[in-house]
Amino acid sequence: MGSSRPCFESGSYSEIMRYHLLRVIVCLCVALFGREVAAMEYIGALPGRAGDTTSLDGEWMVIPDPYDQGRLDFLSRPRGDGFWQDHKPQDETQRVEYAFDADHTLHVPGDWNTQDERFFFYEGPMWYRRSFEFKPDPAKPRVFLCFGGANKVADVWLNGEKLGETHEVGFTAFQFEVTGKVHPGANTVVVRVDNTRRPDLVPAMVTDWWDYGGITRSVRLVRTAATFVRDAHAGLSADGKRVEGWARLDGADSAGGEVRVRLGDGAQILADTNEAGLARFSFDATGLGRWSPEHPVLHEFTVETPGDTFRDLVGLRTIETRDGDILLNGEPVFLKGICIHEEAIAHDGEKHGGRAATEADARELFGLAKELGCNYVRLAHYPHNEWMPRVADELGLMVWSEIPVYWEMEYTNPRTLDLAKTHLREEIGRDHNRASIIIWSIGNETGDRDDVTAFRTELGRYVKELDPSRLLSAAMFAQQIREDGVLKKLIVNDPFGAVADVLAINEYVGWYHDQPESITGVEVELAWDKPFLISETGCGVKRGRHGSDRAVWSEEFGVRFYERQLGWALNLDVCDGITPWILKDFLSPRRPLYGIQDWYNRKGLVSETGEKKDVFLTVQRMYGECGR
Repeated sequence: MGSSRPCFESGSYSEIMRYHLLRVIVCLCVALFGREVAAMEYIGALPGRAGDTTSLDGEWMVIPDPYDQGRLDFLSRPRGDGFWQDHKPQDETQRVEYAFDADHTLHVPGDWNTQDERFFFYEGPMWYRRSFEFKPDPAKPRVFLCFGGANKVADVWLNGEKLGETHEVGFTAFQFEVTGKVHPGANTVVVRVDNTRRPDLVPAMVTDWWDYGGITRSVRLVRTAATFVRDAHAGLSADGKRVEGWARLDGADSAGGEVRVRLGDGAQILADTNEAGLARFSFDATGLGRWSPEHPVLHEFTVETPGDTFRDLVGLRTIETRDGDILLNGEPVFLKGICIHEEAIAHDGEKHGGRAATEADARELFGLAKELGCNYVRLAHYPHNEWMPRVADELGLMVWSEIPVYWEMEYTNPRTLDLAKTHLREEIGRDHNRASIIIWSIGNETGDRDDVTAFRTELGRYVKELDPSRLLSAAMFAQQIREDGVLKKLIVNDPFGAVADVLAINEYVGWYHDQPESITGVEVELAWDKPFLISETGCGVKRGRHGSDRAVWSEEFGVRFYERQLGWALNLDVCDGITPWILKDFLSPRRPLYGIQDWYNRKGLVSETGEKKDVFLTVQRMYGECGR
C-alpha cells in the first residue's frame, strides 16, 4: 500500500518559534498566576497491603443536593453547619432539614447514574456517608483513608473534620493520613462528590462518554508502621542489562535506614536511604525473565524494613522506538488492539453496566480483547481503575494509558494545565510499576491551534520529566488531501508530532465522511520518521439490525466497513498498529437516536450486554490472518 516516511519538514522556523513562545507563555502564566494543584502522595501497591486494609466498600447512605444546600445557605454563602456534620435532632424541639437514611443508599464503588434511574441524567453534588468501627493496632499506628477515585470533585470529612484539599481529578486516586483523627470505636466518613461540568476542569463541558458521578472506585482504610515503605519501583535499564529502582520510606526513621530488596528468585540486595528516605538500587538482570504478550512473566518484588514489607508483582521489559518501529525487548512489534472505555458489561437484566471498578470487570473486558486476538489495548479517555493495568500485566496486553485532555477546554487557563498535570502525576504515581503500560497519552482530538499545541507540548515535557522510560503520544488528526473530491492522502503533520515518540491519528473514513471503499489505496505521509498508529476507526452498528451492506447501523454495513478499513491498515507499510473504536457499546449523552442509539455510542464490537456483533468476528478473523 502507498505510504511514506518523512518527505518534508515538520514546520517552518517561524512556526516552531511560535509554538515554543506559546509554551513559554503558558509556563509563565502558571508561575505568576497559577498554583500547582496538590497531588496526593500515593501509597503504592495497595493490593499488596490487603492484610493491613479495611475495606469501606458497600452501601453508603446518600443525599442528592441539586441546589448545593449542604454547603451553601440560601444566599449562596458558605455554611458553617453543612451536611458534613451529620447532625441529628436530639429531641422534638430541634429542627434539622436533612438526614442520611438507610433507605437511601448507593453502592461503593459505583456510579449513581446506573444504580438508580432517578439519577440517570443527574449532574450535581451528592453527599455520601459511611460509618465504621476502628480498633487501634500498636504495631501499625499510622492510618490512611484511601480513595481509588471519585468523579469528579470530592471533599472528605472524618468525624466532622475536613481532610486535606478538594480533589478535582475524577479518575485518579487520592489519600489522607488520618492518624490521630480516627477514633477507637465508631467513626463516620462524609464525602461530597460533584460531577457538574465546568469549563476550567479536565475534561470540560462536552465529552462523548457518560460523565458518571459518584465514588466510582474502592475506599480503603490502610494501617502502616510508624516508618513504612510508601512506594517502590523496579524496572529494566534502557539497555535491558540491569534492574534499576528505588524505594521510599516515610516516617521519623526513614533517613539513613536500610532496606532489603528482592525481585523474583534473585539475590537479596541491601540499600541505604538518604536524608529524604529514598534508597536507590541496581543489580544484574541476567536470569530474570522478560515480560511480553507471549510470555507475561511477573516477578514478586519485595522491599523490607524492620517494621514493614512492600509487595508487588512486576514485569521486566524495555520499550523504545528506532527507525520508525516500536521495539519491545529490542524486537519490532505490531500492535493489534482495541479501544476500551471503563464501562462494565451489563448482566442479569441490568439496563446498564455502569462504571467498571473491579478485578472481575477488568478480566471480563480483557477476556474479550484476548479472544479478539489483541496484544494491545487503548484505555480511553482517562486513567482507568487500578485493576485494568494490573490484569493487563497478567494477561500480556500492552496498554496505551490516557488523560482526559479532550476536545475544547480552557487551554490558556493555567489552572486547567495544573489539573492536566495532576492527572499525569497521579496516574504515573500509581502505575509506574506496570509493565503493560508502554504509552502515556496526553490527550485526544484536541486539534492543533497554537494555544493547544503549547498546552500539549508542556504536558509532553512533563511526562518525560516524570517517566522517560515509556513512550509518549496523543490521538491526533491527519490532514486530508483530495483530488477532484476523492481522498488520496493522509498527511500526519500535527505539530505535537515533533514532541511525541509515536504518531497516532483518529480517522473515520467511510463513517463520518466518504464510503468504506474510499480508504482503499489512500497514502499516508508522515512528517517525522516515527512509528505510526491508527488510534481510532469504527462505525455504528446496532446488534441484530440487518439490511443491505449500504444501510448504516446494520450488521452488514459494519462488516463492509471493517473489511475495507482493516484490509487497508493491516497492509499499510508505514502502520505499526491499530485500535478500532471500540470494544463495547458505551453510554454517551451525545447519542439520543431512539430505537438505535438510545444514549449509547454503537461503535462497539459487542453490545452493552456483551453480545458479539458480526464485526467482532470480522476483526477477529482479520487479526488472525494478519502475519505482522
